[in-house]
Amino acid sequence: MTHLGDAAVQRRVRDRIASLQPSSRARWGKMNAGQMLCHLTDSFLLPLGEKEVALIRMSPPQRAVMKFGALYVPLRWPRDLQSTPEVTQGLGGTPPEEFEADRTRLIRTVERFCDPRNGLEGRQHPFFASLTRIQWLRWGYL
Repeated sequence: MTHLGDAAVQRRVRDRIASLQPSSRARWGKMNAGQMLCHLTDSFLLPLGEKEVALIRMSPPQRAVMKFGALYVPLRWPRDLQSTPEVTQGLGGTPPEEFEADRTRLIRTVERFCDPRNGLEGRQHPFFASLTRIQWLRWGYL
């Protein structure tokens, strides 16, 4: 199972982020490259405890199935999944400012997220509730 606890995976992700340009076309959803950088930074700030988000209401069985499917089933996540308003561009997400600064902020945030001393264990995900450190690292990779 690929996750951000592996240094080689961290390097590949960092290289992908570094290769982005302001003109990079959207390959997954509707955001431009600058919006995507900010969306990802906001998303990584959630498990670091630096951005608050409400837990989505659903039953424990629904949550368990959703968590298992998202983290362990080897299929791509569907396009245009709705995210929480706190990380959604145009709602509560951080708007892009300067591309290079936003890219640097994302890279630094991912590095902090991968640091084993960051306290991820047991932090709440808005859809999946409590995740282990390895589950967070898998989520971060995906």
